[in-house]
Amino acid sequence: MTRRSSRPRRRQRGTGGAPRRAGHGKLRIIGGDFRRRLLPVLDSPGLRPTPDRVRETLFNWLTTATPGARVLDLFAGTGALGLEALSRGARRACFVERDGGVADALADNLATLGAGERARVVTADALAFLAGEPTPCSLVFLDPPFRQDLVAPCCLALETGWLTEDAFIYLEAESELVPRVPEHWQLHREVRAGDSTGRLYRRQGQSGTGSPDEGYRRWR
Repeated sequence: MTRRSSRPRRRQRGTGGAPRRAGHGKLRIIGGDFRRRLLPVLDSPGLRPTPDRVRETLFNWLTTATPGARVLDLFAGTGALGLEALSRGARRACFVERDGGVADALADNLATLGAGERARVVTADALAFLAGEPTPCSLVFLDPPFRQDLVAPCCLALETGWLTEDAFIYLEAESELVPRVPEHWQLHREVRAGDSTGRLYRRQGQSGTGSPDEGYRRWR
């Protein structure tokens, strides 16, 4: 997997420009009910799923946290992390992706897996979405484009009611960045992949913001 580190990373996001089509790329679900299923990846510049090795490592860390979880996948792109969570027993998932074509392709893959009733794809800017009425989530995937100063604002926005008391937050960012996260997010694990580093945080010491099912109707 080749990236140009001098440019903003677009691995999980689509870009504008020429029309996109279903490409030859494939996303492989690596565990759970959809294990070994292959899904098409849209032919869009820079759109690539989180590598298998990183996903396998991450979900080994989240073995007991994923079943029954309410998941929020921000900057979803291919939706690799949220799809993997659904495969491994997450109860609900909301995917937020601002590129309409990429979002439509993700919705098609959810339908192919028969997971549409447990998920929703929202076509929106992530920060604009987080400014809306929150639904508390127990597992959040945050994978913004590189070098666009989105990490700190997103982390702060998540603290406006989007997290359950002991939520897990997986943040993937450029390796040279020292993330600014809330003080009560404790670093649980981290993994390096190319020019990015994934960090799994556990939220601690705060009051809960609601039951896992409260407000899910707002996603429907």
